[in-house]
Amino acid sequence: MVFGLASAAPAMAQEDLIFKKSTVWKALTPDDKLAVYGVDDPLVEGVACHYTVPEKGGVKGMFGVAEEVSEVSLACRQIGPIRFKDKAEQGDVVFRERRSLIWKKMQIVRGCDAKRNVLVYLVYSDKLIDGSPQNSTSTVPIMPWGSAGEAPKCSDWIR
Repeated sequence: MVFGLASAAPAMAQEDLIFKKSTVWKALTPDDKLAVYGVDDPLVEGVACHYTVPEKGGVKGMFGVAEEVSEVSLACRQIGPIRFKDKAEQGDVVFRERRSLIWKKMQIVRGCDAKRNVLVYLVYSDKLIDGSPQNSTSTVPIMPWGSAGEAPKCSDWIR
């Protein structure tokens, strides 16, 4: 029974660290940094997103207990022929990451602009008690790729 529940969970992207750049130097503890990560959409083959997040250094950052700020930037692009692996809902989570010890998480969610046949990705952070309105949006127009033929319609796959 537990196995059935696990298989029903939505697919989650795995992040790849691309690089980090120090923004604030700290003498005896890790620096504050900007980190750039890449994720492939787990349900839409041919789409990749890159996001940049600040990472706190200092003593709290060194021990993994610093609450990270909500500023995140996002860019998503078509990197090959688009193929939908399964049906999805508007606003389904593509990627989720904890941004504090307990309360805050960052999420990338996906939607479909059916009128324009465009995938829309939104990154935001939320907190159990007080969320943040800070967000970033990126769009991926679904285009034919090479000789792959006609591009699929996102409205056939995202409800």
